[in-house]
Amino acid sequence: MKIGVVTFPGSNCDYDCYRASREVLDAETVYLWHKEHDLQGVDAIFLPGGFSYGDYLRCGAIAAKSPIMREVIAFAEAGGPVAGICNGFQILCESGLLPGALIRNRSLKFRSRPVYLRVERAEPPFATDYTVGQVLRVPIAHGEGCYTADDRTLDELEAERRVAFRYCDADGNVVADANPNGSARNIAGIVNAAGNVLGMMPHPERAVDPLLGATDGIGLFTSIAGHLAGR
Repeated sequence: MKIGVVTFPGSNCDYDCYRASREVLDAETVYLWHKEHDLQGVDAIFLPGGFSYGDYLRCGAIAAKSPIMREVIAFAEAGGPVAGICNGFQILCESGLLPGALIRNRSLKFRSRPVYLRVERAEPPFATDYTVGQVLRVPIAHGEGCYTADDRTLDELEAERRVAFRYCDADGNVVADANPNGSARNIAGIVNAAGNVLGMMPHPERAVDPLLGATDGIGLFTSIAGHLAGR
């Protein structure tokens, strides 16, 4: 099993993803530089959080045109697992691998704190080690994390069960007060139609170590490992 973590200028969570992959999964893990075209034979790819290209134009807009993204798109279209976290979610939307867009938080403030997520989809490759309805506690850190799309797209996501996670309270109730950024329908993460591309704003890679007080992100990494192992 070999995991690739893409690094763009301005990425600041690439090491977190790298460390989670190495220490949680004991997997061979490599960095993929944004100017490269070689995916080095990886079995899964992470697009990490940060501020790629300084968030100029729109968050993720420049990164979506990076040379490496041609290979990432081809990898995803061939069925390879791709997970975009925070800025990575923005890049996936800007590249067309996921629908919708991430815009400024409704509060117009940067939000950095733990939030609760309800698991809406417990299917491979990202969530088989969770259960539908399970409540996770995972940190966020973003200023442009408000997921938006037209009503038709939102209805399609709901009908096709492509909402992966929603913001909720500690008891799993999906309520407005639990939504940290104003995302439509409390959406915190979605998948593509094939289910092999995940975008989410919260940071599971920062919730894999008891020393940091959070381990609810481990399931995402072990689910990917199980999928790759054919479990």
